[in-house]
Amino acid sequence: MYAGRSGQSVQSERIVPARLGVVMLCHDNMPLVARMARIWAEGGAAVAIHVDAKVPDADLAGMRASLAGVPGILFAPRRACEWGTFSLVAATQDAAEALLAAEPGLTHVLTTSGACLPLRPVAELIDYLSRRPDRDFIESVNAADVGWAVGGLDLERFTLRFPFSFRRQRGFFDRYVNLQRRLKVSRTIPDGVIPHLGSQWWCLTARTLAAILTDPRRPVFDRYFRRVWIPDESYFQTLARRHTLGIESRSLTLSKFDGQGKPYVFYDDHRDVLAQSGCFIARKIWPRAQALYDVFPKAHAQNDEPDSYMIDRLIDQAVSRRNVGRPGLYMQSRFPRKDAENGKTAAPYTVLYGMADAYPGLVEWLPDHVDADVHGRLFAPDGIEYGGGRRLGPGCLSDSPKVRDLDPQGFLTSLIRVSRRRQLFQFSPRDSQTLNWFMATDPNMRLLVVTGAWAVPLLHSGMPFDDVRRAAAILQRRELALLEVLDSVWLKARVERWNLAEVGADPVAPLAALLETDTVPQGAPGVADLTGMLAFLDRLRNAGLRPRKMGDFRHPNRTARAPILKDA
Repeated sequence: MYAGRSGQSVQSERIVPARLGVVMLCHDNMPLVARMARIWAEGGAAVAIHVDAKVPDADLAGMRASLAGVPGILFAPRRACEWGTFSLVAATQDAAEALLAAEPGLTHVLTTSGACLPLRPVAELIDYLSRRPDRDFIESVNAADVGWAVGGLDLERFTLRFPFSFRRQRGFFDRYVNLQRRLKVSRTIPDGVIPHLGSQWWCLTARTLAAILTDPRRPVFDRYFRRVWIPDESYFQTLARRHTLGIESRSLTLSKFDGQGKPYVFYDDHRDVLAQSGCFIARKIWPRAQALYDVFPKAHAQNDEPDSYMIDRLIDQAVSRRNVGRPGLYMQSRFPRKDAENGKTAAPYTVLYGMADAYPGLVEWLPDHVDADVHGRLFAPDGIEYGGGRRLGPGCLSDSPKVRDLDPQGFLTSLIRVSRRRQLFQFSPRDSQTLNWFMATDPNMRLLVVTGAWAVPLLHSGMPFDDVRRAAAILQRRELALLEVLDSVWLKARVERWNLAEVGADPVAPLAALLETDTVPQGAPGVADLTGMLAFLDRLRNAGLRPRKMGDFRHPNRTARAPILKDA
């Protein structure tokens, strides 16, 4: 018996082997395309290859000759493709239609490219899909809930028109976008379409894919998406929601992007980390990474579930190192001049972000263990929670949120200035975020952050799931906005971070850091009940929300913090 990702048990004797089809989108390096196509075909998959019409005929002829005699390979009609345009969607449609027509027994169709390398044998992927016959693996994130674009358009890609090429006609592209904004032009999104975004590398069931391609309203959808920007990241991701029996909102292809929205390229020295990930496919592989091409595909002896968590953590650290730099090493564009005045506040203070959610009873326990005035949420929208339930704060500060919100910065500076004791208060994404930049650039602030703690109250709220999902989208957006501030080069506060999974695995570490001791006194508050958190996060993800910065709940015994990047 196998316990699937959805929690349903599946009798192994009832498993019907999947029949995999692969759509390959290719535009260069035809010898490498032939090599990848051979791996897929010899592994038992049917392959439809689309070659960009701009590829020279001689190169295509050489690739076709090298694949002569390999069964299960067909060539789709060629189109001239350009990044950011509907041509990539049309090429995928053509290849998928040809594949489904030629191989009516297919159960799943995967999109890939000549720069994608299977990390595990094709048979392992087919076995994985066989035990999940009705699941569509496609990253599908609601565009209204989670910011997706890096350095580009987000929701506007669905409400404006984009007739000009971003790369070839950048001047016309920018001027036409600005013109539509000035005229307040807004396209009408077709009925039944809720825009979703995600990776173009997906694996859909043949049933879902056929339903998308034969939808009676397909001409309407195609006409609309022809003027959407980068539709290959939204067409199938949106329409799959109309026809799926169940979406796993993730890609089976490991594809990572840097802080500028450009894909990471994997080289020979990434071999071990790729092998440990258990991922089925990786993109993008450097064409000369011969060590990778020699080793992969490679059988994976561990759990068959892909796990890119370690790669995600390393890449997040690399992005942080690139964007923030190292202390004491400056370059002209990053020299810290802003907020260089002689002190924002009069004395040090401590802010606990998310810790009250992660540790129920913390506010009541702390006053006996720290030399500070311990307050609750000072910036809650409906009230000010001074320590001890007092109506007036230090210096007779009012508990009126309306008075506080007239000058939040003045409220905070007054609170710190009028008392000789250190001030300590709770903060969360449920509170006003107007002082994020002010506090982050204040050297007097010490900030202890537990990311993802906002999910704890929602987990136990008992609210209808639609309400929970909407609240989660709002809270996560606010938290990610704060983390972006904390990752800024202008950060001057002293910040210590944990994610919710790390707190669950080692509850003592954050409390010890807060108390600045090696041990925690008896009777310290325990961590909140995280039972069911993994299923809760999976449900949010499959509903179109991508949980971020929550940690690794899939491996509760993994207590190690993210590895620290050493200076070169």
